Amino acid sequence: MYIDLALIVAGILIAIVMIFILKDIVKIIINSILGLLIVFFVNYFDLLAYVGRPDIEFTPVNILLCAIGGIPGALIVIILQLTGTPIT
Repeated sequence: MYIDLALIVAGILIAIVMIFILKDIVKIIINSILGLLIVFFVNYFDLLAYVGRPDIEFTPVNILLCAIGGIPGALIVIILQLTGTPIT
């Protein structure tokens, strides 16, 4: 009897922890996708040409920075490109 109750409580606790973990993972994935899309659209609409800078190259370092950093990572890549120190 006590084992059944313990298993039910443990199952509920595991379910609650998994819900919180999945919420965070979804937020991270959405942030990563938005970061990559920002860099893509900056290049697609050629926005850096308005300030006289070349497009952002899609190097593995830039893609990883945008994927891991999300929107702040994309802004870092754009700011570094604007200052003339592209990440290679």
